Amino acid sequence: MLQNFLMIGIFLIASFIFGMVVLLTASFVRPNKPNKEKLSTYECGVETTGSTWIRFKASYFMYALVFLFFDVETVFLLPWAVKFKTLGLFAFAEMFIFIGILIIGLWYAWKEGALEWK
Repeated sequence: MLQNFLMIGIFLIASFIFGMVVLLTASFVRPNKPNKEKLSTYECGVETTGSTWIRFKASYFMYALVFLFFDVETVFLLPWAVKFKTLGLFAFAEMFIFIGILIIGLWYAWKEGALEWK
């Protein structure tokens, strides 16, 4: 059993060393010629005017969070669909509960107005 953990440790150390080698190699190979244009603030190619500390509407963030929530949750459907035939009736019932929770969440977000773009 200790050999399994030893292999994992060796793998972690090797991956860390590989990552460091790649980053160091990239830092030596890349061109580094700073000038005024490269060191200026870049925001969509336009210089900022006025204060950059402005308030955004919370609805933008709520819309993004709802999208992210449902996007991540649907990822859990793929493994279930792949192993559908071998999981049995219990997993089928569990997936109905899972989808039911998602539908309740969608209903709540709709009721709270998180899906309305104003």
